[in-house]
Amino acid sequence: MTLKTSLAAATAMIALTTGMAAAEPALIFDLGGKFDKSFNEAAFNGAQRWAEETGGSYKELEMQSEAQREQALRRLAEAGANPVVMTGFAFGDVLGQVAPDFPDTKFAIIDMVVDLPNVKSVVFTEEQGSYLVGMMAAMASKTGTVGFIGGMDIPLIRKFACGYAQGVKAANPDATIVANMTGTTPAAWNDPVKGGELTRAQKSQGADVIYAAAGGTGIGVLQTAADEGILSIGVDSNQNHLHPGKVLTSMLKRVDNAVYSAFTEGTDLQPGINVMDLAAGGVGYALDDNNAELVTEEMKAAVDAASEQIASGALAVHDYMTDETCPALTF
Repeated sequence: MTLKTSLAAATAMIALTTGMAAAEPALIFDLGGKFDKSFNEAAFNGAQRWAEETGGSYKELEMQSEAQREQALRRLAEAGANPVVMTGFAFGDVLGQVAPDFPDTKFAIIDMVVDLPNVKSVVFTEEQGSYLVGMMAAMASKTGTVGFIGGMDIPLIRKFACGYAQGVKAANPDATIVANMTGTTPAAWNDPVKGGELTRAQKSQGADVIYAAAGGTGIGVLQTAADEGILSIGVDSNQNHLHPGKVLTSMLKRVDNAVYSAFTEGTDLQPGINVMDLAAGGVGYALDDNNAELVTEEMKAAVDAASEQIASGALAVHDYMTDETCPALTF
C-alpha cells in the first residue's frame, strides 16, 4: 500500500466511523498501534472514558509510518477536528510546522514541549514513578541484580532508566543494574522478539526483576520473564494482568488522564506546559489482585513513604532531561 493510499484509507476510516462534525476531538496514536497494551492503549482508554461519560464521539488515526505524521495532522485539522491530541515526542517537529497554519485549532502533544499559542504540552515526571518501582525491584530481587530494558535510545527513556536506578540503589546500595536499549530507530518500540532476547540475556547476567519501558517491545519482555521464572515490571498502563503473579508491578503513567482532560477542555484547551507529576497523580505504581502476593507490607510501606517524600519535595529524583547524567547507572 502506498503512503497516499494508506492515508486516504485512514481518512476514509475516520469519516465512516466517527463522522466529520465540526469540533470533534481527534487522537493520533504513535507507532506501535492503539492496542500496544502500554502507552498508546493508555491514550485510547482516556479517549474512550471521555466518550462513554459524555456520549461524544471522536476521530482517531493509527499511523503506519514516520512519513505520515505531518499529513495526518493536516488532514485532521482540515477536517475540523478540535482539539487534535497526539501521543509521543516524535510529533514535536511536525506539530511545530503544522500548528501555525491552523491558528483556530487547538493541539495537545504528550511527551514533548512545543511552545506555540495553540498548543498544550503535557509532560510527565517518569523518573519519579520509575524510582518507586526501582525500590520495589531491589526489595523483591533475590540475586541483588535487576534489569532495565528501554525501547528507542532517547533522552526520555534514559529518564525512566535513571529514576529506576536511583530507586534501586536507595533500597539496596549494593545492587547491580543491567541496562539495555532495544534500538536507535522507532522500530525499537514494536519488537517483542528482541525484547525477549534481551530479557534472556539479562537473566543470564543474574537479573531476576526486569523493568521494561519499551512500548510494544515490552510485551516480549513481560512474556519472556514469565516463561523464564523471573519477575517483570510493566509501564504506562497497568500491565499486571498480562501475567498474574509474574509482574511485580507497573509504573503508571497516566496518559489516559492527559487525553481525557484534553478532550474535556475541547476548544477551550489551554496552551502551555502541563507537568503531570507524582503529587498530581500523573505517575505511580500499580497494586491490584494480580500482584498483591508479590508486594510485601514492608515493600509497600517503604514505597509509600518515598512517595510522600517525593510529592512534598523532601526527596529529589534526578531528571535526565534537565541534566544528562545518570548518577546511579552507566549506559
